[in-house]
Amino acid sequence: MQAAMPLAEKQSTLAEVIAAANQIILGKEQQIRLALACLLARGHLLIEDLPGVGKTTLAHTLARLLGLQFSRIQFTSDMLPADVIGISIFDRERSEFRFLPGALFSQVLLADEINRATPKTQSALLEAMEERQVTLDGETRPLPEPFFVIATQNPSSQIGTFPLPESQLDRFLLRIELGYPDRKAERELLEGGGRRDQLPALAACFTPDQLAPLQSQAAAVHVSPALLDYLQTLIEATRNSPLFIHGLSPRAALALLAVARAWAFIDGRSMVLPEDVQAVMPGVACHRLRLVNSAGHARPEDIARLIHATPVD
Repeated sequence: MQAAMPLAEKQSTLAEVIAAANQIILGKEQQIRLALACLLARGHLLIEDLPGVGKTTLAHTLARLLGLQFSRIQFTSDMLPADVIGISIFDRERSEFRFLPGALFSQVLLADEINRATPKTQSALLEAMEERQVTLDGETRPLPEPFFVIATQNPSSQIGTFPLPESQLDRFLLRIELGYPDRKAERELLEGGGRRDQLPALAACFTPDQLAPLQSQAAAVHVSPALLDYLQTLIEATRNSPLFIHGLSPRAALALLAVARAWAFIDGRSMVLPEDVQAVMPGVACHRLRLVNSAGHARPEDIARLIHATPVD
């Protein structure tokens, strides 16, 4: 049995993961840290951005650095739920049905361009993301541990997309955007070529058995009553704001707390600070809040104004 990794060593290894990922995804340390915090908080990640900015590469990078089994599904408009979950076929030799698992049965699932699939196929992920199991032909099958969905989607303004329903969006703990690289990072990319070719050379920093204790320790980071007061005040501000059709739900509040704990853990601290909540709130809140005066969701600047207007006692 593998010896437990000391806490100081775990913190050092998390820093190694971030540093190694920074060599592949240039100039995006904030987004890399958010993606890692999402995994430590046992959530799922939605990356929304234009094609070609590194969404798929980020998913591959995290899976390799964390030593996790990886599978990818390219979502298209003609996909069926069975293409995701798997199918039962009749085995003539045994005279019984045999289940052939789909790509869903992996530790890291990249659901690439998820909003190009129809709502029926998108819904195949609902039970898996919430319950970490799937039910087919009356039988429930557990999914591997850990189970982490990284979904990418193109902006809804692009042709051939099916917007994710609110129930599907709420399954994602965090939503991030990568955006264009800054001038320095793009110059480094142009001089050194694409980074995807370097993925096979990445060495795993963890094993899957070492990840579960990390998730437990992140969930145990101390939260003071004063911090909970501040978090509740922020949640209530979203509910009272005239900007949004409705505010954040209790489940979203739990999500915000879980990611703030993971963010503090990555920083090597034993308690959550208001700055941790502020750092992760846009990723937790934007895809859950719809603006009153438009069909779109809240933007990071909307959440930034709300945070600025909410005092820290």
